[in-house]
Amino acid sequence: MEQHVKHYCGIFGTYGTPEAAHNTVLGLHALQHRGEESCGITTGDGKHIHTHKGMGQVSDVFADASDIARLTGHLAIGHNRYSTTGSDNIVNAQPFVAECRDGSIAVAHNGNLTNTADLRSSMQETGAIFQTTTDSELILHLIARSPEPEISNRVADALKQIQGAYSLVFATENKLIAARDPHGFRPLCLGQLGDAWVVASESCALDIISARYIRDIEPGELVVIDENGLRTHTFASVEKKAFCIFEYIYFSRPDSLIFGDNVDKTRRSLGKQLAKEHPADADIVIAVPDSSNTAAMGYAEASGIKHEIGLIRNHYVGRTFITPGQGNRGAKVRLKFNPVRGVLNGKRVVVIEDSIVRGTTLRHLVRMIRDAGALEVHVRISCPPIVAPCFYGIDFQTTKELIAGESTVEEIREHLGVDSLGYLSLEGMIKVAPNAGRQYCTACFSRDYPIPVGDTVSKLILEK
Repeated sequence: MEQHVKHYCGIFGTYGTPEAAHNTVLGLHALQHRGEESCGITTGDGKHIHTHKGMGQVSDVFADASDIARLTGHLAIGHNRYSTTGSDNIVNAQPFVAECRDGSIAVAHNGNLTNTADLRSSMQETGAIFQTTTDSELILHLIARSPEPEISNRVADALKQIQGAYSLVFATENKLIAARDPHGFRPLCLGQLGDAWVVASESCALDIISARYIRDIEPGELVVIDENGLRTHTFASVEKKAFCIFEYIYFSRPDSLIFGDNVDKTRRSLGKQLAKEHPADADIVIAVPDSSNTAAMGYAEASGIKHEIGLIRNHYVGRTFITPGQGNRGAKVRLKFNPVRGVLNGKRVVVIEDSIVRGTTLRHLVRMIRDAGALEVHVRISCPPIVAPCFYGIDFQTTKELIAGESTVEEIREHLGVDSLGYLSLEGMIKVAPNAGRQYCTACFSRDYPIPVGDTVSKLILEK
């Protein structure tokens, strides 16, 4: 139902503290925006690993202090999930744990693999039995099958066989291992808290436990942390990187460092560029909260139009909230957003939104804004039209799901019922993105896929 795209997942790991489980719970709270369907934590105490996971948000799964107390050990990994592959089911909640020939290993994964079908088919032909429907479980099978004698080498061997987008954290009884795919699609950073090491999807998860950001884990880098300290090596390299630019546009928290740069600053720059490309004769600028807030500030600053809070978001209605009567989408939108009539009445309004996927929520919001007395409604989008599916971890996988995949900007404007509609250009987006010469993945805007997606997937791209 949501107009917004769905998140991938959030991962967290720490080594070298008796507070490993507690710090991981806090880290997952900071990463809650990256997945709300399930969460879990695995710890290692040197001899055994311990896991607790369940459906729901972090506060639901770890509501009882005894759940955390049972997770003993000096190392931990954690995961928040939104299902981009595999059904929303407890069996797919991570971390996944497997027993290998010399002990246990757990994995938490952020991203999507693109050669899942081939790998799964070949493994099943040789007798593999899968307990989940996710691509992440494949990685554990590959590790278990590797002939390499040492666990970190077996992990590296497994990673050389997979393709796609992934940031990963692994836990054994006595090691923490982290890795990032060679293209660098998904973010993963490294931090330090005293003598303890921390890895996380976003730097905001470091901040919540007062850890110091050290650097990003590099594309194609494997990091191993154990009693001998931190060791790192490159397991694979590619000439072309492909950082997901949607992290800046929508996914990440504005207070995070992503790919080494500040999200809030980037969103302001996107808003400023949008104002240059699509000015509007209006009285006020408002955002669709929350991910569009800073882009709206940038637009207002560049345009000279007053920034106001015209929509209030109800934060007590989660992304997975289901109301009675599935067909009443307007009621769902009203549960989540409420217009500020005193701000909107009698005004020409510029509405800043970060993206349009299906257009459902925005269409209802426009009606609410007009009903609140707005004289004109001009919508500005701080990214280009999304015209193609994503196969690297975002939850739109066919063209027919995308309103811009089949409609012109003018047709979208008519569908939304707005006086004008303007999208940020692809060139403008890349121009203001951090380190303009950096290589970003823009496949959903440009149909330029950094990793070949195969004939089967190509058919989905053009599916009507």
